[in-house]
Amino acid sequence: MERKGLSTMEKKVSLSWLLAFYGEMLTENQREISRLYWEEDFSLAEIAQQFSISRQSVHDTVNRTEKQLENMEEKLGLLRRFQAVETGLRACEEELKQITATGESKHHLDSARQLIAQLLFQEEE
Repeated sequence: MERKGLSTMEKKVSLSWLLAFYGEMLTENQREISRLYWEEDFSLAEIAQQFSISRQSVHDTVNRTEKQLENMEEKLGLLRRFQAVETGLRACEEELKQITATGESKHHLDSARQLIAQLLFQEEE
């Protein structure tokens, strides 16, 4: 997943998503340092002070963790699949809005809309 053309904020959001998907595969320190840096916007110095380590150590951990997360995504593709499913569900939701149900089909159409809404809501939690 190429992040070179992204703004700093876009990169942090992207890495936060990877952290959400693969964070449990990291060490506790990697996970927490990266979370503070990418999600809480702590500086390297603030994290270093909190963990009683050097700023360079935090920098190395963040960079190493970024590479690990990108490698996991490249091999497993969980985030990419998640985003494809979400895009598909949103497209289905929009298509279903174009249909006016009559009689017997109303129940099925309402059920389909409700199922899609539940799936999209679960993804946002």
